[in-house]
Amino acid sequence: MSIVRANGLSVHMEQLRPPEAVSGVPGGGPTAVLIHGLATDNLASWYLSMAHPLAAAGLRVIMYDLRGHGKSERPTAGYTLDHFVDDLAALLAVLDVTGPVHLLGNSFGGTIAFSYAARHPEQVAAIAAVESSPPTAAWFERVATRLDAAAAHLPHEHVLARISAERGERASRRARAARDVLVATSLARDLPASRLPAEERIAAIQCPVLWVYGGSSAVVELAPDVQRLLPHARIVTVPGQRHSILIDQPDTVRDIVLSWLRQDCGLHPGPADAAAGRDGRDQPPSPATLH
Repeated sequence: MSIVRANGLSVHMEQLRPPEAVSGVPGGGPTAVLIHGLATDNLASWYLSMAHPLAAAGLRVIMYDLRGHGKSERPTAGYTLDHFVDDLAALLAVLDVTGPVHLLGNSFGGTIAFSYAARHPEQVAAIAAVESSPPTAAWFERVATRLDAAAAHLPHEHVLARISAERGERASRRARAARDVLVATSLARDLPASRLPAEERIAAIQCPVLWVYGGSSAVVELAPDVQRLLPHARIVTVPGQRHSILIDQPDTVRDIVLSWLRQDCGLHPGPADAAAGRDGRDQPPSPATLH
């Protein structure tokens, strides 16, 4: 475990470096930064799904726990979108990451990625977002509604017991993690009050963009907003999957992302295909629908 100081906080981060034989560059090739979602999430969702395949594909991989989450410091206040973007910028500076990075965000992690790109477009090589949205008013209304509901219900033990009985131990652990964050911090109040970047700043993002949605998730309803703001984006919908697709179907997400890195980003993760169980062909997984 590594703890670094960034933006005045102790931040838990992990990183994987690719074998030099894969990257061809001493110390590793391009850098991928993996950003998890709010409240129920932490860096483990990326570590257990995409981190090792990306490193095997030749990327330096950086993961970190957002402020208030996982093993990172938990201040009682300071949870606007700007705080999260400032944390990311500070972490990259501390780690001496100077070149454009590939940002991968799960749920609200994708929103942080796009907010960072709107502020620092020259520092972003590509963005892949899973079950996410740019920082739009419509998305923040949804986030505020979900945070309010969670803050109202999760502190009650009978609610947590019902989640455990109906959805299993993993869902119960995630619910308890969300409760702890929401009870101890001002996240549910701060985030809905965030200053959002102008839509023109989002629309100006020109790097390759990938969106992955679960076909049965409510978040896929925001796909038209994505197409309006970022018409060059590649959108992949996986039928039957919900908001937790990264955790429920990590192999599917991995295949989609590696194909996109090859086809749209000009990377050539050939050796990773063997390590990840693929045969190296440039084709997306069959269950997904690409737009």
